[in-house]
Amino acid sequence: MIGNLKLNVKKLKGVLMKLHHVALCVPSIEPAVSWYVKNLEAKVAYQDSTWAMLDIDNTQIALVLPSQHPPHLAFESSEAEKYGKLTTHRDGTASVYVQDPYGNTLEFLKLASDETSL
Repeated sequence: MIGNLKLNVKKLKGVLMKLHHVALCVPSIEPAVSWYVKNLEAKVAYQDSTWAMLDIDNTQIALVLPSQHPPHLAFESSEAEKYGKLTTHRDGTASVYVQDPYGNTLEFLKLASDETSL
């Protein structure tokens, strides 16, 4: 579920975060992965039938199906819970999706404790 981001901006200042990935919607994961590998020399970090995570130089791109995830920007934050109730994922990460006032979806992601890179 995507909530609206209604937080006091002053309260969030000083929260350490960085861009984790950009998620793009594609109609089918496998051919999209092949295209990014061939044309952008992406390395596949993870892939299944519903999404894939690609490493391209210093960034990550998630390829997602529209029925599974919205297109979004994901920010890594050790304090992701400040943005809303976190949902835990199968890889141990937890996140919340929110919409900015302009209709863009943002994901605030807390890495599994052994993955922290902040």
